[in-house]
Amino acid sequence: MVVQISESKASNQLIITWEPLPKDFQLEDEPVENTGQPILAGALRESLEISGFIQPQMLIASNLGLCATINGQLVIKAPDWVYVPTVKEIISNRKSYTPVLEGEIPLIVMEFVSDTDGGEYSVKRSYPPGRWFFYEQILQVPIYIIFEPNGGLLEYYQLENGHYELKLPDENGHHFIEAMNLFLGTWQGTKEAHSGYWLRWWDRNGNLLPWAVEKIEQERQRAEQERQRAEQERQRAEQERQRAEQERQQKERLIGYLQSQGIDPNNLPGFE
Repeated sequence: MVVQISESKASNQLIITWEPLPKDFQLEDEPVENTGQPILAGALRESLEISGFIQPQMLIASNLGLCATINGQLVIKAPDWVYVPTVKEIISNRKSYTPVLEGEIPLIVMEFVSDTDGGEYSVKRSYPPGRWFFYEQILQVPIYIIFEPNGGLLEYYQLENGHYELKLPDENGHHFIEAMNLFLGTWQGTKEAHSGYWLRWWDRNGNLLPWAVEKIEQERQRAEQERQRAEQERQRAEQERQRAEQERQQKERLIGYLQSQGIDPNNLPGFE
């Protein structure tokens, strides 16, 4: 498939094609800029997986090579996190993905800011193009997110009329992603001995999608609450048993007293 992006000058026209990588093509392993990035990316996927959101046809990955051929030159960008709703073929250990050819355009790409070179904002159109230009003009990804973990700044851009527009969060500081039926926002806390700001998911009702350790803690608390309820029921049953036993003993004492007075407990005179 060929897509042409036209500008005012014909010489600036870009011809985009979606071509398979040569079988002998060796993808470069793009280095992770700091140890926090894989943890951030993994945390985003973890809560989706635990909640049952992820389906086999989806592609959710980090540092996955997104490929396009521009004017005959292969361009590959590896975002820190990417979500593709549907792919044509499920491949384990996938290292690259060519939209259109292999499935849908990614719905979301994320970049986690780790330095000050501004590469996440690069609109450079000459080869190799900048990340912003590649996601906005080449792939035309609907949602581009730039997250600065140190300060917790979340920039949420949505593609409108061919350009990214910065969107403000709601009153809770969250962004609703209609296609996922989920909110995305920031959260401050600790995971895997890493304290700071995180990107988290919330469902439509505002419930935070938990990580595994949080899920375990929730289940522990529910089990403890159930244990406490069972103990309260046991105590109530014991109190009822003791009350019934006291009534039985009182009745036996009364019967014994009446019999000691020569009165038949089963033939008591009536009261008028």
